[in-house]
Amino acid sequence: MKAVFLSYNQALTDRVRFLFEQLRITGYTQFPLTYGQGTNGGEPRLGSHAWPEMNSSILTIVEDEMVPLIMKFVEKLDNVNKANGIRAFVWNIEQMY
Repeated sequence: MKAVFLSYNQALTDRVRFLFEQLRITGYTQFPLTYGQGTNGGEPRLGSHAWPEMNSSILTIVEDEMVPLIMKFVEKLDNVNKANGIRAFVWNIEQMY
């Protein structure tokens, strides 16, 4: 099992939900408002007057074979939406109850 954490501009929310629907990922935790700034020259997304945009994040636990599919989607989505930005991070799950 793997934990996959996606952080993305809120403008991409519908596309991320579409991915989850297509891959039949039904278990997740969504963080609708997350603040941050990318390390690759991304502008801050702080929900402030100066930086009004916001990010969202989502965490899901999936079988190992789902990870390459998710990562491929994230890479494609980021390549066509550079200004918006999306990143995915993967961790091993040692135990789950």
